[in-house]
Amino acid sequence: MKRISTLTVWFLMGLVLLVSGCGGSQPAQPAVQTNDAGPEVKAIKDRGVLKVGVKVDVPKFGYKDPQTNKIDGYEVDLARAIAKKILGDPEKLELQAVTAKTRGALLDNGDIDLVVATFTITDERKKSYNFSEPYIVDHIGLLVKKSLGAESLKDLDGKKIGVAQSATAHKDLQAEADKLGIKVQFFEFSSHPEIKVALESGRIDAYGGDISILSGYVDDKTVILKDRYSPQRNGVAIKKSNTALTKIVVDTIDEMQKSGELDKLMQKWQITR
Repeated sequence: MKRISTLTVWFLMGLVLLVSGCGGSQPAQPAVQTNDAGPEVKAIKDRGVLKVGVKVDVPKFGYKDPQTNKIDGYEVDLARAIAKKILGDPEKLELQAVTAKTRGALLDNGDIDLVVATFTITDERKKSYNFSEPYIVDHIGLLVKKSLGAESLKDLDGKKIGVAQSATAHKDLQAEADKLGIKVQFFEFSSHPEIKVALESGRIDAYGGDISILSGYVDDKTVILKDRYSPQRNGVAIKKSNTALTKIVVDTIDEMQKSGELDKLMQKWQITR
């Protein structure tokens, strides 16, 4: 009986150790997930809000309604999808107005977590920021008054073109003008409404930018020329060091692309390219 009792004790001790070992391995999974999340994602969760830089002067993409002061658009919906992915709630979002000139600096300074603001992916910009895959592929075009009678960039020889500060449109249109052997003069503005006002007043002869942006400013006196230049691959921009946040953003945009959600949102906002 004594021998049986001893064996029983040893068996029970071994069983306890085995169970303890299995139980001890279970909490390791959340720890791995936390490490994978990265400090920047943890900071967002602790804060309880995702800070996103968006345009407020681009109809259909990011536009602030002067009547309600609400910012809405295609890119705002993308920001909501990312907020839902991280925080479980698409409305846990703090939107900050940015321009082509200010968006990079605000991201660098940590004032915002992401930029979803018609930010074209270029090799030069990829040296400074991480990007998602493009959520829209657009082209550079020109908006002119119908009364000008222009049909293409070639007809703008000696004319003035307005573009947004720090946007790729200036460089791309200049390259096309050089190919055609024509001379054009560029004027940079801090916002898209300013460019449209300049066009209306006759201070410039054409408004250059992404076709999808220009489409929001077409009226019965203006037309977008048929020319399409330099494909613009717009993506979500993230600080270079924020690798964990980058992965979440990339995965979110990829899932929306595969599920057809991106196409549905473009249809919702009637975006033309």
